[in-house]
Amino acid sequence: MAQIPSLDHAPINLSALREQAQKELIQILSSVRGKKVLVLDPKLSGPLALVAQPSLLKENGVENLYHLSADPVASECKNVIYLMRPRMGLMKLISSQIQQDNIQKLQKNYTVVFLPRRTIICEKVLEEEGILGSVTILEYPLYLIPFDEDVLSLELDMAFKETKVDGDLSALWYLGRAITLLQAQFGVIPNIKGKGKAAVQVADILNRMQREQMPDANAAVVTPEIDTMILIDRQVDLVTPMCWQLTYEGLIDEFLTISNGAVELDPTIMGIAQSGVKKAKVPLNSSDKLYRELRDLNFGVVGQVLRNKATSMKQDYNDVTGGGPQHQSVSELKDFVKKLNALPELTRHTNIAQHLSTFTTKSKFLTRLSIEQTLVEGLSYDISFEFVEEMIHRQEPITSVLRLLVLLSLTSGGLQKKHFDYLRREVLHTYGFEHMFTLSNLEKAGLLKKQEAKSSWQNIKRGFRLVVEDQDDANPTDVSYVYSGYAPLSIRLVQHALKGGWKAVDEVFKLLPGQSFDRKQGSQADQSVLSRDGSAREGSVTADSAPAVDGRRAVVLVVFIGGVTYAEISALRFLGAQEGMKYDFVIATTKLINGTSLLKSMVEES
Repeated sequence: MAQIPSLDHAPINLSALREQAQKELIQILSSVRGKKVLVLDPKLSGPLALVAQPSLLKENGVENLYHLSADPVASECKNVIYLMRPRMGLMKLISSQIQQDNIQKLQKNYTVVFLPRRTIICEKVLEEEGILGSVTILEYPLYLIPFDEDVLSLELDMAFKETKVDGDLSALWYLGRAITLLQAQFGVIPNIKGKGKAAVQVADILNRMQREQMPDANAAVVTPEIDTMILIDRQVDLVTPMCWQLTYEGLIDEFLTISNGAVELDPTIMGIAQSGVKKAKVPLNSSDKLYRELRDLNFGVVGQVLRNKATSMKQDYNDVTGGGPQHQSVSELKDFVKKLNALPELTRHTNIAQHLSTFTTKSKFLTRLSIEQTLVEGLSYDISFEFVEEMIHRQEPITSVLRLLVLLSLTSGGLQKKHFDYLRREVLHTYGFEHMFTLSNLEKAGLLKKQEAKSSWQNIKRGFRLVVEDQDDANPTDVSYVYSGYAPLSIRLVQHALKGGWKAVDEVFKLLPGQSFDRKQGSQADQSVLSRDGSAREGSVTADSAPAVDGRRAVVLVVFIGGVTYAEISALRFLGAQEGMKYDFVIATTKLINGTSLLKSMVEES
């Protein structure tokens, strides 16, 4: 199966985005004549592989690919292209390589391509290092990358920390630019709603970009293909990513780490016993039909689905071989052969599911899950505190400790003062005093705090019906199945936004951080309503007033600023699949995350 996912069934033409990205990359490569080597920011190789396969690079003169490091590029090729995020540290590595080449009197042509745009500070570093005059600078405006037929990501892994801790709003500018480009492709989105400080900031950036654009009198008016956009600041719902995802795709990400639409697995997991075999890279996207069927299921159901498919295939085999080919019609034999073609997928996912079960059946996992669920229900503060204390004393990985500690803080309105000071001290003594900065980052981001007032979590939980009792994970009727009884707050916000607006939950809505807004674009572009107390006013536009286009369901773009989990994506797919649903969902985000990866971005190490 190809790593690049098929986008044939996307609600909007996401293939056009990928084709445009390929076209712009080819133009950059073609601007450097002759053979060339491409040196990549290590964090860009995965996202780039979702846009352009190696064959495309080779066709356009790229002889070799390298990751940028402190070592010089070991190639005699005269043309070197650096494709980089605009980071100061990367500029210094590039400068070091070019300076080493100059010492050896190597005559080469250097091109630095910034993705998605150049920055003054990076050019300043190149100038200070004395190599600005030796390089050609270009931009590769790659913003939202299609990860699947309903998922787009900027893949900015530090966006949440930079925005909430460092005060760097670059990621918000990139997102605003990305949405502007989407609207150029698919038309101006008529209805925009949002919740949270970052959502308001992105909407303002988007509005400013639209005003600054020079209108083209000859340009054809593009009929909007996206009816509604809902912007959600991750800070509005930090509880959800701290919980363990319980969908098949979510658990793969939690235990095996999905990176750029694929997972790297030890060959023994895949049933390959050969020694010396490197890790197997397994693409995970909708091109794999079985994965498409399994990924959004609660993991407790996956084993039975796989058993049923294996039993069905075995029965078909017995019917064919037992009855003899002479008793089988051509169409029956053809159907059986089709099923045999699905055998590698069945084997692959049976192996993965079996490996995941070695984690999910352990008492350690089940106990932790039980603690998480009681925290989400707003119960057992003391028991949870003692559990975190034990984790620290056992010296479990710091991100694992912090994940539960943060969940305890979020659902309790903060930690009691004596516990706050005590746990901080225990973390520093156990993991090192450099984590003073880690704890400071968590406080700045609102992930960890002292208890100063009564927790509002119980009211939020009840008001949004976040805990659903007696949920049947095998036959779910509510999005809470993705966390076996907990409905992600972010998804509840989307549900209310599309069902009469947020005014129906006005009182509890005010308890969530940040402003909200409800804005209409297009012919009445300046009609917007912004509420500083978090309420939505009468007269604002609601998504459920939107008609379908050409008989098709209206498209809703849900944008997560600061990251989205796979379980939240599964919940939106579940909503979209419900009978009577009027919308198809497309998800855009700054980064695909889980609680561990979000916290890793906050951890400061010596």
